[in-house]
Amino acid sequence: MDTTVDLDTFSSLVERPDESARRAADERWQEAGRPRGGLGKLEELGSWLSSVQGRSPVRPVSAPKVLLFAADHGVAALGVSRLPAQGGTAARVRAVLDGSAPVARLAARYGADLRVVDVAVDSDPADFPDEVVAHRIRRGSGRIDIEDALTPEETVRAFRAGMAVADEEADSGTDLVLLGDIGVGSTTVAAVLVGALCGTDAAAVCGRGSGIDDRVWMVKCATIRDSLRRARPVLGDQLALLGATGGADFAAITGFLLQAAVRRLPVVLDGVVSSACALVAQRIAFRAPEWWRAGQSSGEPAQAKAYDRLTLTPLQDQGITVGEGVGAVLALPLLQAAGDALAEEAPRPFVPTAPKEQPKLPSAADLLRRL
Repeated sequence: MDTTVDLDTFSSLVERPDESARRAADERWQEAGRPRGGLGKLEELGSWLSSVQGRSPVRPVSAPKVLLFAADHGVAALGVSRLPAQGGTAARVRAVLDGSAPVARLAARYGADLRVVDVAVDSDPADFPDEVVAHRIRRGSGRIDIEDALTPEETVRAFRAGMAVADEEADSGTDLVLLGDIGVGSTTVAAVLVGALCGTDAAAVCGRGSGIDDRVWMVKCATIRDSLRRARPVLGDQLALLGATGGADFAAITGFLLQAAVRRLPVVLDGVVSSACALVAQRIAFRAPEWWRAGQSSGEPAQAKAYDRLTLTPLQDQGITVGEGVGAVLALPLLQAAGDALAEEAPRPFVPTAPKEQPKLPSAADLLRRL
């Protein structure tokens, strides 16, 4: 597939988090006179924050952002979800924007800003504020069991849109992204991507999503099976895979995750959609998962397989299946606590043995100019 995005660039640009800062954070716990492991997972999270920030003592999380990518999917017309295929995604976006959705209330409770990026909601763009539809690619995506979700050109545009959003967040001072999605039928699409990348059959990745019964599960499983047949021939080309059996939101989230890693912006993943995109991104840049943490386990079998392949352990297991970033937001207090605890212990500041000038991190525009 001929594109203007050189995916190999990401493999060289994505570096590992700062290991010296991580070691310094580990030493601080020991020097503070506390029993090793006394704060459990908070110690590991504090060390991870130090490494992604590249400093010790760690800087407490102060500017978290809930980021939701929204899109409709053609497979929803097959009845694979309990939510309405027509207008269901748009209604959920409106609920987030007016503050009535659970994720909006939780974000306000924990002091996180909230942003919705509409990349392919099947509604009139005038229904939402300009800043929400600024990166819209199209209305809805194709029915992936019989046709491509996107054209090659749309796939590249969606991927670039995700990169641009990562730059916008990094430039605005966001220090932690809580990543989620809004879209009827999206768990079906995610299951296809995970099944294709992990080499499993449809039944092994088909979950209950929105709470479907056995009859609908069988319809969903058959849809995943047919879509997997279309996914396997393009497994060697990640952009082609996202265009054939993904969608605008999946392409955008994948681009976002990779560019966020380039910009050293840590991300907390939410449900099966973000984990499927993370799996695609890992195929492009193998070091990228070190910049992410899994917020929660939703109980979706595809998510469990993706996290196993990514070697990520969910921070919580609340069984939340609603999506919309709720599981990622619930992990925020843990990360805030880890940052606060490690920062407050601080027996002495970390001084690098060989200070080095930090390179200017390339933006999406910089990357595209090189091509």
